[in-house]
Amino acid sequence: MLLLVGLGNPGPKYRFNRHNIGFMALRAIAGRYRFADARKKFDGLLAEGEIAGEKCLALLPTTYMNESGVSVGAAMRFYKLEPQDVIVFHDDLDLAPGKSRVKRGGGNAGHKGLRSLDAHIGADYRRVRLGIGHPGRERVTGHVLNDFGKDDQAWLKKMLDAIAECAPLLVQGDDAGFMSRVALLAPPPTPPVEEAEDTAG
Repeated sequence: MLLLVGLGNPGPKYRFNRHNIGFMALRAIAGRYRFADARKKFDGLLAEGEIAGEKCLALLPTTYMNESGVSVGAAMRFYKLEPQDVIVFHDDLDLAPGKSRVKRGGGNAGHKGLRSLDAHIGADYRRVRLGIGHPGRERVTGHVLNDFGKDDQAWLKKMLDAIAECAPLLVQGDDAGFMSRVALLAPPPTPPVEEAEDTAG
């Protein structure tokens, strides 16, 4: 059994925030594989389903981002799961919009959701990092807590669809295959010419 976790903040106010791309990814997966209706459990919304023959639980913590570990830890204890059984989907400022990476363990780069998870369950879980781009240090809070813009909609939809389609690879432990296939199905948008010139030198 695997526990799939989306990180985000609950409620309609935050639904389309960049910080909620983890929620969006998990909803896309649960919808694609027709998970059962979510029910309130473990300070979150929990749905059960199956991907590639593996029983999976989809958990959206409703504790707000900085207490996500409370919800995940409670679910893990109930189902007797280890950190290696957990896959977390979250936003990542250090990746360009539309890029995704999978890694196990490592630091949290100041991400409050990951920091809470590390405190409650340790760091040895898999993370699916979903790029939202970095606006510069002074604008981080406004960037992550604002909705995706109109220009983001095309790549965002393709990325979420690709993540859902490729979820069986992730469940089977083929992280490299997952990343390659998602990148093929949903190439990240090309940055503006002036931005490309700035980064070239």
